[in-house]
Amino acid sequence: MSATVAHGTTRLSAVTGATRSEARALALETLAGFGLSPGDVVQAVEYVAPGAEAAGAWPEDATFSAVAVAGLPDQGAHAAVELTAYPGGGRRIRTPHGVVTVADEIVYLPGIVAADLGAGFREQYRSCLEIAAELAKAAGIGLDALVQTIDYTATATRAEYPRCARPRRELLGGAGVHPGAAGILVDHPVAEGAMVTLDAVASRRPLRTVNPGWRRYETLTYAPGVAAGNTLFMSGFGALEPATQRAIFDGDLLAQAEFTYAAIASVLREAGLTGQDVVRLVEYVTPAGVAAYPETAELRRKYFPGEPALTSVVCSALLRPEFLIEVVPTAVLP
Repeated sequence: MSATVAHGTTRLSAVTGATRSEARALALETLAGFGLSPGDVVQAVEYVAPGAEAAGAWPEDATFSAVAVAGLPDQGAHAAVELTAYPGGGRRIRTPHGVVTVADEIVYLPGIVAADLGAGFREQYRSCLEIAAELAKAAGIGLDALVQTIDYTATATRAEYPRCARPRRELLGGAGVHPGAAGILVDHPVAEGAMVTLDAVASRRPLRTVNPGWRRYETLTYAPGVAAGNTLFMSGFGALEPATQRAIFDGDLLAQAEFTYAAIASVLREAGLTGQDVVRLVEYVTPAGVAAYPETAELRRKYFPGEPALTSVVCSALLRPEFLIEVVPTAVLP
């Protein structure tokens, strides 16, 4: 079980279980092995596959997000728990929408669903951002402090997805820096009627866009990377040529993974970092990529020799139909 410790923050690889209860228990057992207690958890993300039993909120009153996924690469697993911890557990702020935690000036927001699940896609997306604003306000910041968003939508909404650009453009990037972002398709919502669920992280420190010179991002509402304090938060990366915006290596997971890891390396270089500085990888694999996925381990060791904490889940699809894998990395600055 790999874990990274940097600037006081411990990030653990996701721990899988046949049930949600088992995954939670194993994750806390792993946490204890690093000398940390449930009270030190600043963020718990629970990935839930079809067939998993119902479960309540994270028992230790930490910032919690439940993410629906299509499955997990580990055979027989129906749930995975990914923990981030900080000695003392940071400062916890209770809100009507869940617990916000501030630790090392990173602001962890709970998972967000729209206020009106009967609304349309764009309205639900805007609602999620507005709730994120309320959560951020509780920590004394605004949406311009967001450093990363990951949204989960259904395959059926793929054609509508470009409509989220308007609320993002209107509500995000007010200080001139857009957050990193990833969009994942999952046909198994965490709540009935939810067309969008949103995970987001913010920072109380000054933000700086990190871009190797990819001009496509000049018109987008997200950035390749955002440096905040001692952390580099990044977008989701897939096998997309930045210059042409053409998806490449259709049907070849290993080629897509290598191209994706190399793109991440470009952003790291721009920030003055290397693969050794990556502390977490979250990898979303489509059903068509699962069979070959174990073969990506050698490539990860090549590009990220520091053995970052790893979360691997199966999604229904990705926004570009050709993609078999999307990777969301986090790195630390010296």
